[in-house]
Amino acid sequence: MTKLLLLLVGALIFSSVGYVRSDASDHRFKEGDTVPLYANKVGPFHNPSETYRYFDLPFCVPEGVKEKKEALGEVLNGDRLVSAPYKLNFRDEKDSEVYCKKKLSKEEVKLFRQAVEKDYYFQMYYDDLPIWGFIGKVDKEIKSDPSEYKYFLYKHIEFEILYNKDRVIEISARMDPHSLVDLTEDKEVDAEFMYTVKWKETETPFEKRMEKYSMSSSLPHHLEIHWFSIINSCVTVLLLTGFLATILMRVLKNDFTKYAQDEEAADDLEETGWKYIHGDVFRFPTHNSLFAASLGSGTQLFTLTIFIFMLALVGVFYPYNRGALFTALVVIYALTSGIAGYTSASFYCQLEGKSWVRNLLLTGCLFCGPLLLTFCFLNTVAITYTATAALPFGTIVVIVLIWTLVTSPLLVLGGIAGKNSKAEFQAPCRTTKYPREIPPLPWYRSAVPQMAMAGFLPFSAIYIELYYIFASVWGHRIYTIYSILFIVFIILIIVTAFITVALTYFQLAAEDHQWWWRSFLCGGSTGLFIYAYCLYYYYARSDMSGFMQTSFFFGYMACICYGFFLMLGTVGFRAALFFVRHIYRSIKCE
Repeated sequence: MTKLLLLLVGALIFSSVGYVRSDASDHRFKEGDTVPLYANKVGPFHNPSETYRYFDLPFCVPEGVKEKKEALGEVLNGDRLVSAPYKLNFRDEKDSEVYCKKKLSKEEVKLFRQAVEKDYYFQMYYDDLPIWGFIGKVDKEIKSDPSEYKYFLYKHIEFEILYNKDRVIEISARMDPHSLVDLTEDKEVDAEFMYTVKWKETETPFEKRMEKYSMSSSLPHHLEIHWFSIINSCVTVLLLTGFLATILMRVLKNDFTKYAQDEEAADDLEETGWKYIHGDVFRFPTHNSLFAASLGSGTQLFTLTIFIFMLALVGVFYPYNRGALFTALVVIYALTSGIAGYTSASFYCQLEGKSWVRNLLLTGCLFCGPLLLTFCFLNTVAITYTATAALPFGTIVVIVLIWTLVTSPLLVLGGIAGKNSKAEFQAPCRTTKYPREIPPLPWYRSAVPQMAMAGFLPFSAIYIELYYIFASVWGHRIYTIYSILFIVFIILIIVTAFITVALTYFQLAAEDHQWWWRSFLCGGSTGLFIYAYCLYYYYARSDMSGFMQTSFFFGYMACICYGFFLMLGTVGFRAALFFVRHIYRSIKCE
C-alpha cells in the first residue's frame, strides 16, 4: 500500500508539476528562431497576492494574442500567461525598435498613474526564465506634499540576454530612466513604446542557469543567520532534553522507588501523586469523535508535510517553479486522505465509539470545511478585484472532482479499514467505574496558561526561520535552503513532544487525570503563536496594504496555522500517550 502510494504521488507530481514551461521543450534554438516570451501579470510590489493580468493595464495589445494553457499549479499560483508584445528571436539584436505608438486617453493616463503610485511591477517568462521590472517611477524631488509628486511611465525596455551555443542562459531587463512618459496631469499623451535587445555569449552551462536565482538565499550572511537559527533551536532542544533527563527522570525514579516501598510496607496507606489516579488516567476523553477526527486530520497533515519535504529535498521546488508546490499540495492531500480515515476510525473504535460514519464525515470536514469557507470568501474578494488570484470556474470544477473522486473515496476506504482493524486500546491499568474528583488547582495549572507555556518553547525554536518563510510566501524573497528548514521542522517536532510530556507529567502529579485534550491543546498551541507572529509580521515587517491583500494574508494564514495546530496537537498527544503508558506500565496497579 505504501509503495503504491509513493508511486502514485511520484507519477502525479512529475506529470503535473505546475511550472511555467516554454513551447520549445528541448530549449535549443537556431539563429532567428522564435523563443517563447510570455507576459504574466502586473501588481503592487508590496502586495504579492494582488496581481492582475498584464493587459489589464492599457499597454499596446498585439494582434493575435494567445493565452498559454496552464497547469493546475500555475492557475493556483495566480499565473495568467499570454503572448508578450516583444519579439526576442534567438541572437537577433534590436536597437530602440518601436513596437507601438499610442495616444493614451485621460482614463488610461489616470490608470497608469495609479499603478505607478502603487509601485506596480510586471513579470514575464522568456524560455522559462523570469523577467521582472517596474512599469514607472515617482519623482519626489525632496517634496513633502504628495500633490507635488511627478509620475512617469517607462516607455523603453532594454533586454540583455546571455546565451551558450544554442541555448538561452540568462535574461535581464532594464528600464531606460531617460525615456519616460509624463503621467502627472490628466490629459491625453502620445506614447512611443520601444525595446532594445542585446545578446552576449557566456560559458555558463545550461544545467546551471537557474542557480542565479537560488544563490540569493545561500549567500554567506544569509547562511550565517540560518545557522544561528539552527544553533538557537538546538540549544533549546538540549536545554529541554537536559531538563527532562535530570529533573523529570529523577523525579520518576524517586516515584517508582516510593511506590515500590509503599507496596511492601502496607497496602492500606493512602496513595498520592500520579499513581493515585491510575484508575482514571485511561478514562476516555469527552467528545471522542471530535478527538479521533482531530488525530486523523493531524496525522494526514503530518504525512503531507513529510512528503512535501521529500520532494523539496530532491529539488522539485526550484526557484520560480512555485506552481509545483500547489500541485503537490493538492495531489498529496488527496492521496493521503485514506490515512486520515484509517487513523480516525481506528482510534474512534478503540475509544468505544459507535457512530463511525459520522466520525468519518467529521474527519473529512474538520480541516477542509474551514479551508473551503475561507476560499469561498477570498475567491469572492479576488473576483470583485478582478485579480488573477480568482480561480476560473474550470479550475474549481477540477478541484471539486479531485475531492469527489479521489479524496472522499480514499477517506471512506481508510475508515472502513480502520473500523475493521479490531484494534483495542492498550491500557496498562483498569479504569474504575466512577471518576475521581479532581482537587482544586492553582490558576497556572489551567488549560490556557499551560498552552501558553507549551507553545512558547517550540515557537522560540522556529521564529528566526519564520521570517524567511514569510518573506518568501508573502514577498519576493527566494527560499531554497530546504535542508535547513527540514532540520528546523525536526527540532520543532522534538521540542513539541518533550514539552507536552513534561506538562502532562506535572498535570498527573497534581492528580488531574483529564490529560487527553490538554496534551492535544498544549501540543497544538504553537499554531496560535505562529498566528500571533502573523500580526507582528504584517504591521512591523511588511508593507502590505489594502483589503484584498490583508484578507488573503490573514485568511490563508489562519488556515495554515490551524493545520499546524492539528498536526502538532497530534504529535503532542502521541508523545504524551507513549509516556503515560510507559510510567503506568512500570508500576503495579490493581
